[in-house]
Amino acid sequence: MNRSDPPRRERTDPPRRERVVLAHRRGARMVRTRVEVQEQTEVGDALVRGLVRAQLGLALRLAAVVAGIAIAIPLIGNAFPEVAALSVFGIQLNWLVLGVGLYPLFYGLGRLYVRLAEQSERDFMRIVNEGGQEGEDP
Repeated sequence: MNRSDPPRRERTDPPRRERVVLAHRRGARMVRTRVEVQEQTEVGDALVRGLVRAQLGLALRLAAVVAGIAIAIPLIGNAFPEVAALSVFGIQLNWLVLGVGLYPLFYGLGRLYVRLAEQSERDFMRIVNEGGQEGEDP
């Protein structure tokens, strides 16, 4: 090292910056999600469309079950003539099943639809109300 060279300084890294948080924002995501749904932003619109899509899918699946059952009864009567020839109290069995037996089944499927649709609405509300609380400290 020459005496004419300036003295070398050791290179030091600047001190790390620390983020100071004075208060934790609990529920910030929850409020934001609720506002997004109320103001119909893109995120809120996607959430609502997801709910509607889930309920439409449920309705279409149960409608397919109802249609399948309602169509299967006459087809079974046509495929098996001995079943079509059966009669109870003077009424053919297939007409009796179509006229009387399907109503309790349809009522049960309607109740099932309402229960499952309400469950999807509860899931939607849980997402909207508690969406930001996962992973936060209690």
